Amino acid sequence: MSAFRIAPLDVSHRDALASLLIETVAQGGSVSFMHPLVLDDARAFWDASLAQAARDVRHILGAFDGDTLIGTVTLHCDCPPNQPHRGEIAKMMTAASHRGRGVGTALLREAERLARQNGRSLLVLDTAVDEGATDFYRKLGYVLAGTIPDFALKPHGGLTGTNIFYKYL
Repeated sequence: MSAFRIAPLDVSHRDALASLLIETVAQGGSVSFMHPLVLDDARAFWDASLAQAARDVRHILGAFDGDTLIGTVTLHCDCPPNQPHRGEIAKMMTAASHRGRGVGTALLREAERLARQNGRSLLVLDTAVDEGATDFYRKLGYVLAGTIPDFALKPHGGLTGTNIFYKYL
């Protein structure tokens, strides 16, 4: 495993985040976008996300190998008034060059720490049935609540279901 560090991200990381998002979608990652994802659309997504992070309703974490962004995860804390105990994990991505090295695990553990720090005791997430990270999340203690068939289009076309997970912290 190579050494890497985890840190919060801000607008100065927008282009690196956009590049990672484009790479993930091109490789079939089901993260809400279709292939080919153009740079302007990826930047616009991260501009909106980073603006929410600046308002402290979302936390965007990055994993770095030196100065290179190699992974990211988002923790949403902007839940309705009847769900102040809940957070949502989203946009978990690791660069293809660094998969299988513990990057995702480190990012998710830090997101869980932040969730606890923000008074969250329950996390939820979803991942695609096809080419998703079901085994990864199970290994880290997330419980499968169920599967919704034909939930979204895969980046290169065709429908995939989504697995809904939860974890008590």
